[in-house]
Amino acid sequence: MDLRKQEAEHGTLDVPQLSKYILNTMTLLCAPVRDEAVQNLENVADPVQLLRGIFRVLSLMEMDMVNYTIQSLRPHLQEHAIQYERAKFQELLNKQPGLLDHTIKWLTQAVADLTTPPPASPDTSDSSSMSYPAPNEPASSPAPLNPSMVLSQGFLNLLLWDPENEEFPETLLMDRTRLQELESQLHQLTILASVLLVASSFSGNVLFGSPHFMDKLKRVTKALTEEFNARPEEAMQTVSEQVSHEIHESLKNMGLAALSSDNTTSLIGQLQNIAKKDNCVRSVIGHLESLAVGNLFSLSLITAFSAHRSADPTVSQMLPGPWCAAVSLRPPWRPGSH
Repeated sequence: MDLRKQEAEHGTLDVPQLSKYILNTMTLLCAPVRDEAVQNLENVADPVQLLRGIFRVLSLMEMDMVNYTIQSLRPHLQEHAIQYERAKFQELLNKQPGLLDHTIKWLTQAVADLTTPPPASPDTSDSSSMSYPAPNEPASSPAPLNPSMVLSQGFLNLLLWDPENEEFPETLLMDRTRLQELESQLHQLTILASVLLVASSFSGNVLFGSPHFMDKLKRVTKALTEEFNARPEEAMQTVSEQVSHEIHESLKNMGLAALSSDNTTSLIGQLQNIAKKDNCVRSVIGHLESLAVGNLFSLSLITAFSAHRSADPTVSQMLPGPWCAAVSLRPPWRPGSH
C-alpha cells in the first residue's frame, strides 16, 4: 500500500494494471451471482466510472459475506436463541419490575372474562363491552383454563379495545397498529353482515339467492361504510337509500313483486338503526363474529403450542424481519468457492 501511495503521489501509478489486479482478486472472492457484474467492469475504460463500479460491487460482496455469516450461524442461533432471549428478558424484568403491569392486567381481564358467566341475551348490552365464553366451552361444566384459552380471549379483547385506553399490553405495543387495523376490519364486517341480514329479510330467497345481486350489494355496502366510524348516522342513511334502490331495481328486473311502501319504510328504518351501538341485529352479529374469531385464535394458538413442544422455533420466529429476509434470500455460496 505504501508503494502504491508513493506511485500515486508522483503520478506514476499504473491505474489500468491496478484495476486489473483488483478485478482478478474480486473474481476469486465474489459469489457466483456477482461474476457478471465483475466481468462488465473489465470493459469500462473510464477510470472514474471503473472505480465507482468497483466500490458498488464491493458493497454487494460485503453484503454477501454478511449473509453467508448469518447462514453459517443459523444452527447456533436456532439452538440458543430462546435461552438468550429469556435470559435478557428476565434481566430486564429484574431491573424494571413494573415493566409488564399492563400485560398482567390484560391477561387478568381475559381470565375474568372466561370465568364470568355470559349475559343472558347479547342484545341487552353494548357489543364492545360484552364478555364471551371461551370457544368450544361447555355451558354446564366449564373446562379448566389453559394458556391458549386465555390468550385467545386476550387477543379477542384487543380487537374490541377502547382507543382511549392507554394501558395497552407492553408485549404487543409493536403490533398495536396492525391490531387496530384488524379491529377496524372486524367492525366493518359487522356492519356489512348486519346490512345484508336486514336486507335479506325484505328481499326474499329468490333475490338473495342471486350471486350477482349479492356481490353487487356487498360491494356497494362496503364502499358506503368506509367512513362509518367517523359519521355512522350519515353513512347508514346513504346505505339504506342505496340498498333500498338496489332491491327495488333487482326485483323489477327479475319480474318479482316490488316492496310495498310500508316495507320500504321499515327496511330503511332498520338499516339506519344499525348506526346505534345497541342495535339488536348489530349486537347479535358482533357476538357471533367474536365467537368465530375466538375459535380461530384458539386453533392457531393450539397449533403454535404443539409445534413449540415438538420442534425448535425457526430462525424467522426469533430474528427481526430484515435479518430473516437476508437469511432466506442469500445466494447458495461460500467464500472461496471459485
